[in-house]
Amino acid sequence: MTDVMLLWDTPILFEKLFKEHGYECLRVDGNSLGTPFLPASKCLMVPTGFANPAYTKVAKGIENKGDKIANFVKRGGVLVVFGACMPEYEYEWLPFELSYVEEHMQSPLEVVDDSMPCIIGEPQEPVECDGYFSRTDGEVILKDEQGRAVMVKKEFGEGLIIATTVHEFPSADFLGCAVDQGKNTRL
Repeated sequence: MTDVMLLWDTPILFEKLFKEHGYECLRVDGNSLGTPFLPASKCLMVPTGFANPAYTKVAKGIENKGDKIANFVKRGGVLVVFGACMPEYEYEWLPFELSYVEEHMQSPLEVVDDSMPCIIGEPQEPVECDGYFSRTDGEVILKDEQGRAVMVKKEFGEGLIIATTVHEFPSADFLGCAVDQGKNTRL
């Protein structure tokens, strides 16, 4: 069984992170989303920089298969998506409103909603972020010191979407929550 599908087109350090924590991870290309060849998974993770062609070519596949991703979440999967690493980006492929502005910074974070484990160990220490969400109708979980959203969540159907601009590896507790909360679902 695959715990996490990592949406990227070349080897990436995230794969090692999941394996270190005992999760079965499969890296998939954006164009393979929605094909019958992908196994079921509990969590789909889209790493930082997915929209920037200098890092990867997965954006077009993601944007063209937004309905497949939404159905994955609706049926109980968990989607974790990071910052786009573009000056501005509209997450139009998500089933809720989310707008991103790139601004690399280090900031202590304010926990607004503690219903899930924090993505990083100590949010009071300065945390690296690659931007913030300028507009969303999701629930804000974390804010930077200027009060801007850097992590939001949105329940959709039986599943959950988590979007963040935190530019650090997620904590083991956060990874566990994201995987354990998801239902084994086909994309």
